[in-house]
Amino acid sequence: MLPKYKRVLLKLSGESLMGSKDSFDPIDHRIIAQYAQEIKQIIEMGVQVAIVIGGGNIYRGMNEAETGIERAQGDYMGMLATVINGMAVQSGLEKAGMYTRLQSAIKMEQIAEPYIRRRAMRHLEKGRVVIFGAGTGNPYFTTDTAGSLRAIEIKADVILKGTRVDGIYSADPEKDPNATKYDKITFAECISKNLKVMDMTAFTLCMENNLPIVVFDMNKPGNLMSVVTGEKVGTLVSQ
Repeated sequence: MLPKYKRVLLKLSGESLMGSKDSFDPIDHRIIAQYAQEIKQIIEMGVQVAIVIGGGNIYRGMNEAETGIERAQGDYMGMLATVINGMAVQSGLEKAGMYTRLQSAIKMEQIAEPYIRRRAMRHLEKGRVVIFGAGTGNPYFTTDTAGSLRAIEIKADVILKGTRVDGIYSADPEKDPNATKYDKITFAECISKNLKVMDMTAFTLCMENNLPIVVFDMNKPGNLMSVVTGEKVGTLVSQ
């Protein structure tokens, strides 16, 4: 079976790494091990994989009024959280037998390479999984925006946004039982229907650069392979 996409950027939320609500563990290594096996399957097919992970399982610094921490400072704290998550995922991938590189948009030479676009692309060509940490390196930008930016920079074919739901719905399926799922939708329709696929900066970057997005349930075993081979899984957002 041939993959539909040659080079993908997998965007994961920090929350997706969390254990059950009872465990209070910000990083569940069983989930990382499951993700590692899924990623290994597509690497073995010859797909080049880059990853961007959020930091919301460790720190979410959006509300200055509640925390007393100014927005820029909170955003930098969140960037450090994404590096912690990146290190955890890197360990899980290497334990499963893959070669990896962690690149950080904020310099921290002891634990990660600095983000260098051409070096990242060379790693991908050599079959290494590249994990991009510390967002864009700038406050006021989300990891969704970092994912879109890195995907465009490395010339990825698609952004695979792994979530807890199996695609994009007309309303929140957890709250509205009548919500309908879209198999395919255009960027313009997402905007007109006010569907929150990503934050607006990230979404606009994808739209302007004609970079498709697939939103799918990452926690269902086999879904990542299905998406990469072009099966109808999740929701495809394109022009």
